[in-house]
Amino acid sequence: MTLSVALMGTDLIGQARTGTGKTLAFGIPVLQRTVAPHDPDHAELVAPDKPQALVVAPTRELALQVSNDLSVAATDRGTRVLTVYGGVGYDHQLDTLASGVDVVVGTPGRLIDLMNRRALDLSHIKVLVLDEADEMLDLGFLPDVERLIARTPETRQTMLFSATMPGAIVSLARTHMRHPMNIRAESSDAQQTVPATAQFIYQVHDLDKPELISRILQAENSGLTIVFTRTKRAAQRLADDLTERGFNASPLHGDMQQVAREKALRRFRDGQLKVLVATDVAARGIDVADVTHVINYSCPEDEKTYVHRIGRTGRAGASGVAVTFVDWADVTRWKVINKALDLPFDDLAETYSTSEHFYHDMGIAPGTKGRLVPEQPAAPRAESSRAGSRSGGGSGGGSGGGSGDRPRGERRGRSRTRGGTSVDAASASSPASSASSDASEATAAGGESTTGTRNRRRRRRSSSPSATSAD
Repeated sequence: MTLSVALMGTDLIGQARTGTGKTLAFGIPVLQRTVAPHDPDHAELVAPDKPQALVVAPTRELALQVSNDLSVAATDRGTRVLTVYGGVGYDHQLDTLASGVDVVVGTPGRLIDLMNRRALDLSHIKVLVLDEADEMLDLGFLPDVERLIARTPETRQTMLFSATMPGAIVSLARTHMRHPMNIRAESSDAQQTVPATAQFIYQVHDLDKPELISRILQAENSGLTIVFTRTKRAAQRLADDLTERGFNASPLHGDMQQVAREKALRRFRDGQLKVLVATDVAARGIDVADVTHVINYSCPEDEKTYVHRIGRTGRAGASGVAVTFVDWADVTRWKVINKALDLPFDDLAETYSTSEHFYHDMGIAPGTKGRLVPEQPAAPRAESSRAGSRSGGGSGGGSGGGSGDRPRGERRGRSRTRGGTSVDAASASSPASSASSDASEATAAGGESTTGTRNRRRRRRSSSPSATSAD
């Protein structure tokens, strides 16, 4: 629907459900309007090696995907495509810009940096594309996008694509676009989610979620699976838990190095990785074939996030399964999402990892457990045992004698006695002490004593001075 309009050079706003092929909708017109180095008109350009088209994407993963798609489509024409994003060094990007490029695909932050370095010249841009514009609005990139637009010529063609159109994006379009044509891929009353995606909503306990996910991964039709979490720590913790259970899982979040993020996504695309536990950094535009399941580990923040999350499956006419876990605290939030999207999930079924309806819905064989490998026994901790023995000896009524981790029966070496004398001096006087003690015992046994027993005077506490003087 957009190709005939875009090839004429008209500004347009494209709105369609995620997974319906918006990338090629603007990719083909961009490549068609760009003059490649092998074209006869390339030498007649004012600046032959300057960028002629700019595609702005909200995330690094989406920028890489769009760049790869454009590179494949431009193989025969020889159009030079450069991907610009943060998290990697500047050297390769600077060298490529200096040697000449035709199409630049990048994120707003790194594009601004290169523009400030005067390495990126946007004064010869013919086509400007804003992909997933509503996500750039949510991430706070709108001021950077406006700065980039201000550096491009006013005679450019502007194309804006997204799944949703908030008010701020409509205002941006009215400000920087010339009589844009609004193209929507479905009727206004059509649902925003893909019909080929089967949706299941369960009210679950937070501690039971790993068990539920482990059983879904063993379902009959389970293939590549993306699990979305709300926080980066939750993504890392869940990925580690699934790996310990025997599943081939990897995290994908903003705290990871860019090289690690690209490696995880590449392994997932190649099928070497079955489970990708990601934050919303992967919820926009990541097109991976054969994703059978999308699991919302936590309830999405709003209906837009829900649409983009479950849009990672059921792409290009394929079928998929979307499972959402709702905590008791998020029931109200889900009801708002359910009403906004007009979904039939008002009453949520309380579900556990042993529920029969859960096994039936997901196609899980009865008796399936939540582990592929047996649980490893916890290794003994030496420091904890030592600390425990010390505390036990101190509070155990003298059972351990405060000996710490020494074997029972072994005496602790002392340098001084309780009286403060040296151990050597005490041992030298021990024969005399033992002799006197023997004599005392003999005297006590015979009932006779040469020296009378001194009567001990008992000290009394008096209540008044008169009592003391009377004594």
